[in-house]
Amino acid sequence: MDLVVRAARAVTAEGEVPATVGVDGGRIVAVEPGGTRLSGDRVLDLGDDVVLLPGLVDTHVHVNDPGRAEWEGFETATRAAAAGGVTTIVDMPLNSLPPTVDVAALEVKRKAAAGRVHVDVGFWGGAIPGNAAELRGLHEAGVFGFKCFLLHSGVDEFPPLDPDGLDEALRELSSFDALMIVHAEDAHEIDDAPEPHGGRYVDFLRSRPRQAENLAISHVIDAARRNDARAHILHLSSSDALPLIAEARRDGVALTAETCPHYLSFVAEEIRDGATQFKCCPPIREAANREQLWQGLADGVIDTIVSDHSPCTPELKRFDSGDFGEAWGGISSLQLGLPAIWTQARQRGFALTDVVRWMAERPAAQAGMRRKGHLAPGYDADFCVFAPDEAFVVDVAKLKHRNPVSAYDRRPLAGVVRSTWLRGAEITGDEPRGALLIRGEC
Repeated sequence: MDLVVRAARAVTAEGEVPATVGVDGGRIVAVEPGGTRLSGDRVLDLGDDVVLLPGLVDTHVHVNDPGRAEWEGFETATRAAAAGGVTTIVDMPLNSLPPTVDVAALEVKRKAAAGRVHVDVGFWGGAIPGNAAELRGLHEAGVFGFKCFLLHSGVDEFPPLDPDGLDEALRELSSFDALMIVHAEDAHEIDDAPEPHGGRYVDFLRSRPRQAENLAISHVIDAARRNDARAHILHLSSSDALPLIAEARRDGVALTAETCPHYLSFVAEEIRDGATQFKCCPPIREAANREQLWQGLADGVIDTIVSDHSPCTPELKRFDSGDFGEAWGGISSLQLGLPAIWTQARQRGFALTDVVRWMAERPAAQAGMRRKGHLAPGYDADFCVFAPDEAFVVDVAKLKHRNPVSAYDRRPLAGVVRSTWLRGAEITGDEPRGALLIRGEC
């Protein structure tokens, strides 16, 4: 074998156990009990202060390249991912120019990424008004599914679907069993809410009420049921929607849901006025809401935790005025998701096996990746070597993403990523070795 990893602690199908993992040709070929003698060209012995995890899979990343690479870019985004134990990302179809709404735009994005990625990268397509005829072609070209908005996306080149447009897109996707992922906030509820303006976070929170999420999720459920389609709720923030999601599943609707580290870490009561690094849509809500989201994970109603890494330049965060109405909405967290979640999860009695399920196994399954997310024979040898009992304080200047902006700055976190491995080779950040993924081939 090319590589043998001897781990005193590893998260496998058996739980967190001692394991010996054999790698050949970039794939895992053996997972044996700890102490098993396997021979390889290289043997890596891990101490008992670290845990061998499968590489994480983050299916919600805004790379913004090409077109807005000053916001992020493939090189910096994938370096940040690797530094955070993430070995696979799926890039969102908007904020890049052109948006990924037809095959030609997908090829532009792939050319921009080629030879520049340090982890494996897949792509979502976009569903916008008037492009229903483009969806099958994008599916056949290998996107992992399709994203839509139900209200203004923040960029004019990616407009939202109205109810008829959502039905049309879902009918088309149902015909070839593709997944629709939805930014679910209701435009009318947002229009009727108070305008966001000024530096008070409480005013911004009132501008994105829970009911906007709840109503939009109800519409998605009804549309998915009506069109016999698969749907996924992005960045769930409102815990009020958890019963709706659970009931829909009991009724047989093919529905999944994700939430994000910032909704599970921060609370509205602690966000200072003017602290626009915390602005995101839907917003970070109250402490009681956060605890209900954690319960939704425990109950299995929420399937996955992904970053929704949505960076921008410091100027767009409007630190000069602290105006939440003017600032770009998005939280930069691609490098920090694992320690952020572990910090909170361990306080609530969860184990690393739970974190791996939420951040590796289920995101890979949701995207249809058959060789990602597990330490098991036949899977890619993508590893995260994680020290769960080591702690650090976030210094935004030391993060790998392009712009030094993050809501986690100066926050103490538990757990340090010691190294990240892609197909049996350690990622150093020097030579890009990532692949561009095609649905059905990974």
